[in-house]
Amino acid sequence: MKADLELLASLAKRRGFAFPSAEIYGGFSSTYDYGPLGAEMKRNIRDSWWRRMVQSRDDVVGIEAAIITNPAVWVASGHVGGFTDPLVDCLECQSRVRADHIENNTCPVCKAVGRFTEERKFNLMFRTFVGPVQDEAATAYLRPETAQGMFVNFENVQTTMRRRLPFGIAQIGKSFRNEITPGQFIFRTREFEQMEMEFFCHPEQSLEWHTYWKQERMAWYQTLGFHPDHLRLRDHATEELAHYSQATSDVEYLFPWGWGELEGVAHRGDFDLKAHSTGSGKSLTYFDQEKNEHIVPHVIEPAVGVDRLMFALMCEAYDEETDEKGETRVVLRFAPSIAPVTVAILPLSRNERLTPKAREVWDLLRPEFRTQFDDAQSIGRRYRRQDEIGTPLCVTVDFDSLDDEAVTIRERDSMEQVRVPISGLVAALRERIDALTPKAS
Repeated sequence: MKADLELLASLAKRRGFAFPSAEIYGGFSSTYDYGPLGAEMKRNIRDSWWRRMVQSRDDVVGIEAAIITNPAVWVASGHVGGFTDPLVDCLECQSRVRADHIENNTCPVCKAVGRFTEERKFNLMFRTFVGPVQDEAATAYLRPETAQGMFVNFENVQTTMRRRLPFGIAQIGKSFRNEITPGQFIFRTREFEQMEMEFFCHPEQSLEWHTYWKQERMAWYQTLGFHPDHLRLRDHATEELAHYSQATSDVEYLFPWGWGELEGVAHRGDFDLKAHSTGSGKSLTYFDQEKNEHIVPHVIEPAVGVDRLMFALMCEAYDEETDEKGETRVVLRFAPSIAPVTVAILPLSRNERLTPKAREVWDLLRPEFRTQFDDAQSIGRRYRRQDEIGTPLCVTVDFDSLDDEAVTIRERDSMEQVRVPISGLVAALRERIDALTPKAS
């Protein structure tokens, strides 16, 4: 079942995934704080991406570059002069909107027709000042992307890690864009987190690598539990390409409002390394020993936002079931690798005899899984609560557990229950988690 935007935002707040930032002060436009479950889920997404892109490969390494850096970086990259959106003001309601988002010459806010100022360019970078004096000489920027930190460290990484082409540099970190019209919950925000990788390769092999990375990225999404019909690869038309791009393809997801970009896989050519060579006066080339010449590598860049991916996963996982009594069960069918809680420990009731045994089981499982202990309200309500936050497995400790040293495993999707001895509980849970984990075809 496809959930709508308002329903997901409500669930996210109610269950501790994401809250409007500074809500007690009235919030702050398109800014969100991640609660306990959201923070855990974002960490799981980052870990999954890092394992796939860095730890499981021998040709990619990771870095962490500074958020605020020498402003000359953004001059050379073209962001200072060209990182803009077209902006107009509505003369009726004074709303500021992107000119390219206006349909039928109608204001998307107040619906007035043809009442706009002249279009002007608006730079999306956040400006700040470094040091005690706020003047042009002290101007700096919050980075609008993590990519440039990898380009300016190309030589450092290549030299210190003794890398030969092809190789990649990966990074996860915060970026900031002063969007004119952010919105759609956490789909588009001014502060967001990116997972990007710059893959440096020989120019003559770059098109092959672009094809490879498109296929590799689609395969990863299968392991997260996306239905194949809800994802597609869309190649950009020539007129859509960024000034640096020789080819770009988007991994698109079928969001509640239609297809939208989830990840971009861009062929950036040699634009960035040449731009920074010119801007810094430092040669950023690679010495090809076989050809005995210096070359400027081409770059393939897969880039996805953590926040947007988290939202897509919530959209994909949301489901509702109605039983024969007409009662509705809300379920988030997260893959175990992404779910904020993997195993919930539920004593049948709050009881001075049961609680110690349940906590003993919790102590056993806590080092092995992402766990939550829940003993509030009836067992049925607690099952439903765990279903709604996407917990794949629940372990119920009942009064029989005190005698037979066994507990009941209950699966989220099938709601099947099986009795297992506590001594074999960890192995039994691992087996079920593996069975519930989506596999790439």
